[in-house]
Amino acid sequence: MGQTAQTYNPDKYQRPSVSVDIVIFSIIESHLKVLLIKRKQWPFEGNWAFPGGFVRMAEGLDEAAYRELKEETSLDRADVYLEQLYTFGQPARDPRLRVITVAYVALVGVDKLKAPVAGDDAAEVGWFSVYQPPQLAFDHNHILEYAITRLRYKLEYSAVGFQLLPATFTLRELQIAYEIVLSETLDKGNFRSKLRKADVVEPTPYYRRTGGRPARLYQFKTDAVAEVSARRLFP
Repeated sequence: MGQTAQTYNPDKYQRPSVSVDIVIFSIIESHLKVLLIKRKQWPFEGNWAFPGGFVRMAEGLDEAAYRELKEETSLDRADVYLEQLYTFGQPARDPRLRVITVAYVALVGVDKLKAPVAGDDAAEVGWFSVYQPPQLAFDHNHILEYAITRLRYKLEYSAVGFQLLPATFTLRELQIAYEIVLSETLDKGNFRSKLRKADVVEPTPYYRRTGGRPARLYQFKTDAVAEVSARRLFP
């Protein structure tokens, strides 16, 4: 006889816990940096980790990510661009119990940066170079490497890189931001030609003094198509 609602016993089945971890990127002082917290408690007490925590029974994944972001760093939903990155679930990734984590990537523009404040379960919070991070807890080294690769991929095929810039920017500032993330030098003429073809920016009436000729300020076109699948846009 088949199982029914009356005979089903959930205690017969093992159930893993689910957490969220948020990899927060920003460009600070011409470097791509990631926001980390220093853990107060076991396991990995004293090691650095991404902001994150367990998903509550009555909340969705995105809701949990935004909650942890606020609780552990003081960053608000309006401060960041957030998207789901990948799910990591190696059996031994957490020594406490079986934990599957849903990782997110968050991007913070330079005009929205504010001093992060550590939450109750974090000893410190700070920005670190993605290329020279401190000792990371759990499998966060692997998650960071994956997140950097994914960010570069997204940068090449979409307009997500604009989330790292202020509301208005010069074309030179845009190119520098892309070079910082991609870790490669881009040809100015080729970059601007592909930028025009992509049709994702528009000029504003404003200029920035540069010490020489004033530079026109641009902004992202809100109605532009973000995803481009035909070919790499900017490299």
